[in-house]
Amino acid sequence: MTVRELALPHEIIYVDYSLVKTPPYTDMNPNGRLPIIEDPNTGITLWESGAIIEYLVETYDKDGKLGFPKGSKEAWQAKMWLFFQVSGQGPYYGQAHYFTKKHHEPLAFPIERYTKEIRRVTSVLEEHLKTQPKGEDGPWLVGGKFSFADLSFVPWQYMTYHWLADVVDITEYTLVADWIARAMKREAIGPVMPGAMTPHKGN
Repeated sequence: MTVRELALPHEIIYVDYSLVKTPPYTDMNPNGRLPIIEDPNTGITLWESGAIIEYLVETYDKDGKLGFPKGSKEAWQAKMWLFFQVSGQGPYYGQAHYFTKKHHEPLAFPIERYTKEIRRVTSVLEEHLKTQPKGEDGPWLVGGKFSFADLSFVPWQYMTYHWLADVVDITEYTLVADWIARAMKREAIGPVMPGAMTPHKGN
């Protein structure tokens, strides 16, 4: 989505998750996970979504479409939200999906733990959005505009409404629902999200 927002020429290669822990993918990412990006312009290969987003914005977002002036308050706040996403949203939402949809038997404790975390993280987003100006068709997380901070949260939050609606109810968080709906209207996000979040096999 970041490359689409920045209108960067790119090729998407879909990989079966049963293969990511084997060469050549482990040569690019020894952790055996996706996504991975290879930039022929710089010769840089990166994995981990947060690092990829930060790299693309710092390298190619010269007009500040998704980012903010370096060293500004907004730049640091956007990075703060990105770090919260990679540490506080992605891992917990991923575990909620695993234990509710993929584990061979239902286990009450992890299901309760991780679905509670989904509600907690969503409530943090809800309360923050209440404090933000509407700005450019907002509210958004930082600076009154759609930024890489917002973009980073979209996949897992969107997934929750579609994959996990039967196990965790977050409909009370209306600002978050509206926020994701507005993000999904963006040309760089809406058309690719349903396919990108198709349930897959593997860990």
